[in-house]
Amino acid sequence: MNTIWFILIAVSAIVGIFTGKAEIFTKSLFEAAKSAVEVSLFLLGIISLWLGITKIIEDSGLVYHIAKFFKKFISRLFPNIPKDHPSITSITLNFLANLLGLGNAATPLGIKAMHDLQTLNEDKETISFEMMLFIVINTASIQLIPFTVVGVLSEYGAKSPDLIVLPTIIATFLSALVAVINLFIFKKFLNKK
Repeated sequence: MNTIWFILIAVSAIVGIFTGKAEIFTKSLFEAAKSAVEVSLFLLGIISLWLGITKIIEDSGLVYHIAKFFKKFISRLFPNIPKDHPSITSITLNFLANLLGLGNAATPLGIKAMHDLQTLNEDKETISFEMMLFIVINTASIQLIPFTVVGVLSEYGAKSPDLIVLPTIIATFLSALVAVINLFIFKKFLNKK
């Protein structure tokens, strides 16, 4: 991938020099770098805020009440996970972060959930069905309120950044549903436990 990026930049620089637009190329390069840093800092602020909130929720014990609320749903979805296993909490936090559209904040929570699920896995060299199911749902990431996307759209001056909410709900719900159905079909077809 680095080679591709290098070739793209080198070709752009050469074309800019030969067409007499090297100054425009250089200016665009620095403006894009500045914009990338600004967006990164903006997203870092959102991620830091929500990771802090999830840590407070976890330390205060509120996460256990939230986990109890979602426990029936998660227990039905993941029947092979013991009811008091820490992975229930990790999965719940990950799902909540995704529901709120905090995909970047959900990533460390997803890694923790996978680590917790691995403790239940008998064959450490092979992924368990519960891990596959979690990956599928996490990747589809059903979102009710895509805070990160709304924040980025408003940062760039969108007139109605909230118009993305309904299409996001529909698209993520349908993608998660199709992905989970496909996983269960493949499980039945391949007779995997």
